[in-house]
Amino acid sequence: MPDEQKKIIPINYTARDYESIRQELLTIVERFYPDTLQDFSEGSFGSLMLDAVSYVGDQLSFYLDYNVNETFLDTAYQYDNILRHGRILGYRPKNGPSLYGEVELFVMVPAAASGLGPDTRYIPLLKRGSTFTSTTRHSFVLLDNIDFKNPTNITIVAQVAEDTGAPTQYAIKATGKVVSGFFGQESIRAGSFERYKRLALRSANVAEILKVLDSQGKEYFEVEYLSQDIIFKEMPNSNYQQDNVPSVLKPTLVSRKFVLERNSRGQPILQFGSGQAGTTKVVAEPQEVAMDVFGKDYVSATTFDPTRLSQNENFGLVPHDTTLTVQYRGTNPINTNVGANSVVNIATVNFEFDDVTVLEEAKRLDVVRSIEVTNPQPIVGSVNQPNSSEVKRRIYDTFPTQNRAVTQADYESMAYRMPAKFGSIKRVSTQKDPNSQKRNLNLYVISEDTAGKLTTTNNTIKRNLKTWLNHYRMINDTIDILDPYIINVGIEFVVKPQVNANKYEILNQCVDRLAKKYNTVYYIGEPIYISDIYNELKKITGVLDVIQVKLVSKTGENYSSIEYNINQNLSPDGSYLIIPKNAIVEVKYPSVDIKGKVR
Repeated sequence: MPDEQKKIIPINYTARDYESIRQELLTIVERFYPDTLQDFSEGSFGSLMLDAVSYVGDQLSFYLDYNVNETFLDTAYQYDNILRHGRILGYRPKNGPSLYGEVELFVMVPAAASGLGPDTRYIPLLKRGSTFTSTTRHSFVLLDNIDFKNPTNITIVAQVAEDTGAPTQYAIKATGKVVSGFFGQESIRAGSFERYKRLALRSANVAEILKVLDSQGKEYFEVEYLSQDIIFKEMPNSNYQQDNVPSVLKPTLVSRKFVLERNSRGQPILQFGSGQAGTTKVVAEPQEVAMDVFGKDYVSATTFDPTRLSQNENFGLVPHDTTLTVQYRGTNPINTNVGANSVVNIATVNFEFDDVTVLEEAKRLDVVRSIEVTNPQPIVGSVNQPNSSEVKRRIYDTFPTQNRAVTQADYESMAYRMPAKFGSIKRVSTQKDPNSQKRNLNLYVISEDTAGKLTTTNNTIKRNLKTWLNHYRMINDTIDILDPYIINVGIEFVVKPQVNANKYEILNQCVDRLAKKYNTVYYIGEPIYISDIYNELKKITGVLDVIQVKLVSKTGENYSSIEYNINQNLSPDGSYLIIPKNAIVEVKYPSVDIKGKVR
């Protein structure tokens, strides 16, 4: 009896969704099994089987595509997965950015017995950590000690005696730096020993970890990487009055350390190493670190590498059977940008006097109660977390930098990577100075105000950015941090509706769609494409044709003072508006600046 001929069933591998899979299955059944299944009505068993198999196939295709897409950074969609790819490539995400600014502080000090100048015994030192609040109830923390005895402070006569006219009170004005946020503390129980232990904080809005102590009073230090052994501790400078440097940095070898990580929700996680106290050799002998020679346990050289003092291969000691007390500075979960003269309330202050025993208590309390504060300039910065596209762009720029800045893109990436505790900027662009014959670069930075509109970056953030970039720049590079020009534009359009369409509804839909699109912040030097406006308007249901689109310059009150000639700066084909490399375009008030007509 001849072997039964094997059926060759053609399979369409392009069928991946429910409908196409069901149609292919139906075709195969009708073609190869006409006598087995003939009833494919909606209530039949055959239809049930086709629907079930098609459903399973659709699900498998979806999750197959999803998993493949999430495997690569280019096609990843989930924010968590994008951050995971970024960590592999060296990108360190930042939590809610901190806003830095300057405040002016005033105290009233009694006059000296001679009446010439204030009584120096009553001039206080305001300790760092004092807190102030704004009229919008946002908290700010003083960063440095404020010595009101500093000769650079402004001192004026505040009160005089009515009968003699002699000064009785002097007002002293000082300037200090503040950062947005508040102090918090949390206790975490560290159970039994566990290699590479991870402990999560309950508080999500944590800007920085200030100190971590266990029950025995031993401190754990934050490092960039667990393989890092040397940290720089801030020590008080005893020679502060002469050199005007409040603190000095001291290199310190640490064995108790952790890395601060964050998940996609911004929750901080303390990542420890794998060492256990008493069983791990933390500090190596000098003869073991200078030269690794088999069978030789001594060294004849008189020097050794101090960076290898710690030869701990376990990346630090892990806390166990103890309770960790974590002190941190938190940030407000909402927009903390404040306008000028908004930080005016005193929350907590810590004064220090040279010798309290020689002071009259009533006068000392009058000095303490007399303190006033205000911010002469707005305290602003970038307050929004970058979206998925922006994070991807920063990851792409982070990987090739390798913790050094050589190219223009490297400097932009390093500026975005500045830790949040130093402040944050919204947009940055690096351009070679055309007037310089050397490697001078112009770094343009821009920030946001309380309403999310573009504004110039304050000097405090610029100084922090300069300090940050100095660690990574090439030795022969010079950098000028500048403000880009802000070009405010408006959009005017004319559309033709379809027959019997409601013109008012179409007009509102057009304005709303353009307002949503152009409410985002452009990059410095990025052109605005008029063709994109045409495309957006054509997508609206009821719009038959887009007759005209025009950009107009917006100046005057509440707008930038830059007058930009739109017609002279259009591309040759008129499809986009050319923006200079040292400028940024903004549709400042989309609901007002976007106007249209329906004909």
